[in-house]
Amino acid sequence: MRPLTPAAIRPPFARYSHGVEVPPGARLVAVSGQLGVGPDDVAPEGAEAQARLCFANIAAILAEAGMGLGDVIRLNAYVTGREHLAGYMRARDAVVGDPPPASTLMIVSGFARPEFVVEVEALAAKVD
Repeated sequence: MRPLTPAAIRPPFARYSHGVEVPPGARLVAVSGQLGVGPDDVAPEGAEAQARLCFANIAAILAEAGMGLGDVIRLNAYVTGREHLAGYMRARDAVVGDPPPASTLMIVSGFARPEFVVEVEALAAKVD
């Protein structure tokens, strides 16, 4: 994968690439939005703890396809308030590879259950 961060535009605000080029022949895996909830149906308190669970869920899904978090080329993340941005970004930065994936982070009004404060979806690519 080749990161696309042209010098002609402002550098990224955080640890992400403006774009990622996927070579021909790569397999793609799209991961639905994952909420910060464990197999026991419990959502921990706080954005960072929930985001860690989101990424653990994404890693488990990617493992089913023979991929890992290092194969992620794009993240779309959603938090329910500005106060959750830093916690999400700490969890994200702990797991994203180099170069970092393309990424979007949005503030939304809420999710299916009120205790959820973070949701993350991913797109991964791998050349076999």
